[in-house]
Amino acid sequence: MTMPARGVARLLSGTGLAAALLLPTAVPAQAAPPARLPAADGKKGQELPGMPSALDPDADAVTCTPASREKAKKQDWSRQRLDLDRLHQYSTGAGVTVALIDTGVVPGAAGLSGKVTAEGTAGDDCVGHGTFMAGLIAGTGDGGSRLTGVAPGAKILALRGTDQRGQASADLLTQALREATEAGADVIAVAAALPHRDAELTRAVADARREGALVVAAATPDPPRGGTDEIPSRTYWPAGEPGVLSVADMLPGGVRPDNSLATSGIDLAAPGAGVVSGGPRGDGHYLGAGASVATAYAAGAAAAVRAVRPDDSPDAVARRLTATAYPADIPQLDPYAAVTTVLGDSGTAAGAERAADPVAVRDTSAADRATDRATLFVLLGTAGVLAILWAAFALPRARARGWRPAGAGGTDKD
Repeated sequence: MTMPARGVARLLSGTGLAAALLLPTAVPAQAAPPARLPAADGKKGQELPGMPSALDPDADAVTCTPASREKAKKQDWSRQRLDLDRLHQYSTGAGVTVALIDTGVVPGAAGLSGKVTAEGTAGDDCVGHGTFMAGLIAGTGDGGSRLTGVAPGAKILALRGTDQRGQASADLLTQALREATEAGADVIAVAAALPHRDAELTRAVADARREGALVVAAATPDPPRGGTDEIPSRTYWPAGEPGVLSVADMLPGGVRPDNSLATSGIDLAAPGAGVVSGGPRGDGHYLGAGASVATAYAAGAAAAVRAVRPDDSPDAVARRLTATAYPADIPQLDPYAAVTTVLGDSGTAAGAERAADPVAVRDTSAADRATDRATLFVLLGTAGVLAILWAAFALPRARARGWRPAGAGGTDKD
């Protein structure tokens, strides 16, 4: 079900959204601050713990992200924006394998039972970020449809692209990409983004694409806690490799967060703030943010497309995702349109059906009230003019009759 524009606007105006959008992602797990799931009625939102993308590399000991004691009581804005309930009527990603290269995924985590195959140490997720991401791609939620992933029928191949604390390296990413290729993954999601290109990583990406995998990667790292003002714009890898679908995070209004790292060559934007998913321990929920979160949504959408179009090449799937996206400075992911739209010979989506205008998230109630007032003023003004005209015509004639009713006898005087 798609939230009406007014409902989205009330969600955006809630005091809790600021905390969710400013959620730091590269912080020690034990210090990860709570954030608030915005309330659709504009009231104070529900507090959920934040999911870090990495643990403190300088800490003396590794303390894993603790289990959340809180559960989300409502569907978050991102799933409503992506219209997942409608998408799942056409595709759930069944039969597709998504290789997730991140901090690992716990196979028995809530909502992921029977969906995850973990290679090597990837079944141990101390940080929790990989398990969080897996829920966005293929999770079954809480038994209902509120917190399902984009492709709940897909399978997850968990691969470790980081160390235990969540620090990525070119060597680990390269190894994971090669394992994903050997396993025949249909979609490969890379949550990490490195500031320097690596020749072996470049070859691993090229090999994966040659074997038929669509590689989806975060356009930038998740922003560091200390801010991004002094970090220059640059290309990050492997998102910058040819043929890789580069994904950035966006806010409910469709713009990138203020603290996003600057880069170029972004192919697609997807929800990446105030997003809810589960973790590796317990059945509670967390809030996550960043380009990595957006990458999970794009990978899930790619799985949904590949399930209904298994003969399409990786490049064709990528073109479909971008061609059917909401038009904007950075095209905005629309999984439903990607699955259902018939593309023209030129690969463009003419008249793609959409559930709602994603930009229409501003509150229209003020404009509606202004329109109502203007209409009232026009009606009152018209009535006033008619009253004056009637008086100018009728009063002299009534005076001439001596104020007797018309037809009461006597002769009107000229």
